[in-house]
Amino acid sequence: MQKHITLNTVIPGPKSQDLLERRKRIVPRGISNGCTAFVKQANGALVEDMDGNKFIDFAGAIGTVNVGHSHPQVVEALQKQLENFIHTGFNVMMYESYIELAEKLTELAPGNFPKQAAFFNSGAEAVENAVKIARKYTKRQGVISFTRGFHGRTLMTMTMTSKVKPYKYEFGPFAPEVYKAPYPYEYRRPKEMTEQQYSEFIIEQFEQFLVTEVSPQTVAAVVMEPVQGEGGFIIPNKAFVQRVYEICKENGIVFVADEIQTGFARTGKYFAIEHFDITPDLITVSKSMGAGVPISGVIGRKEIMDVSEPGELGGTYSGSPLGCRAALEVLDIIEKENLNNRAKILGKEVLNKFEYLSDRFEQVDGVRGLGAMCALEIVTDKHTKKPDKEMTQKIVKEAINRGLLLLSAGIFGNVIRILMPLTITDEQLEEGLAILEESIEAAVTVQHI
Repeated sequence: MQKHITLNTVIPGPKSQDLLERRKRIVPRGISNGCTAFVKQANGALVEDMDGNKFIDFAGAIGTVNVGHSHPQVVEALQKQLENFIHTGFNVMMYESYIELAEKLTELAPGNFPKQAAFFNSGAEAVENAVKIARKYTKRQGVISFTRGFHGRTLMTMTMTSKVKPYKYEFGPFAPEVYKAPYPYEYRRPKEMTEQQYSEFIIEQFEQFLVTEVSPQTVAAVVMEPVQGEGGFIIPNKAFVQRVYEICKENGIVFVADEIQTGFARTGKYFAIEHFDITPDLITVSKSMGAGVPISGVIGRKEIMDVSEPGELGGTYSGSPLGCRAALEVLDIIEKENLNNRAKILGKEVLNKFEYLSDRFEQVDGVRGLGAMCALEIVTDKHTKKPDKEMTQKIVKEAINRGLLLLSAGIFGNVIRILMPLTITDEQLEEGLAILEESIEAAVTVQHI
């Protein structure tokens, strides 16, 4: 295969290095950066930095550009919107795009019942509002999230998030009445258990959790990522998800599917929860919803969504005209370009490559994926499965230095996750996977020297 990704300079190049020095002086260290280069332009699955270096994007702006960078249809729609008006505040003077987006999303969301949608700014804000709505509806306070889950960086969502460093360390005290339940992790199930036994064990653990940690009668909402994102692309078994859902129904608990990273065709369906044959009460959405324009939302049963009084939901920029316009184009692009099917095709190619890498390298294991939401684990060896965060960091750095934007994840920092735009070309995908293989080989070779 002929390579087309070439770097003009080492990373960061001179122009990026100058900006990096300015950044160090004026921007807090607490805002992290995976790549030390500065972007100049991005189109589709390609990103170019200030020094002319080009990268294949397997990070997708942390899963926000499923339709690709600067999709022409989105750009054109935003330009037209800018010419008309930029912002009025929906709570001051309304606009049609908000209504149209709500209509489309409530139609697409699973469930044959009346639904409503409300829009906000970020994923964390969507989760916050889902909790508010559930509490208002149930007149209860308790919220259950899951081990390894990630829901945001605000006080409530930081509390709901499982990973201590870097998200929670020394940022307490945290919000009260938040409880973390066990969540299946098939790759790390006890060796003595079969898959069936492990499934039954985790379900039993959840049932006991509702006895030992919190009474279901005091719980307003269970918030679950259908596939854990930051937690390491952990895919639960269907039996677990369905049993949690049943318990919610039995006890009047609002079941919230957090689809912020999994939504908008990433897993081969508009919403990942559709893979599990249940109908959530509420769904939170953001990230790829706006193709890079900040917007989020909560979609759900009308009788739950409509319980809040006027003024109790919303915000100055919530559901901005630019965000709504971009989201409408995203939905149209997913349909026109058949991106749900494309995600399945991409996922199959990626998993085939990952299985090959696992066969080739002792340090590559735990291959998994749902649609184009794919991951592998970097371990010291397949026998112990000991997470190797240091090796993972070396692989990510090698990839960036070879022209591939890559992300790690997982509570041990040893998972490599793939979030490329679904509009990536076959050639770009093949080259990106080749660079990943080269990066793993380079990191492993250095370790053994």
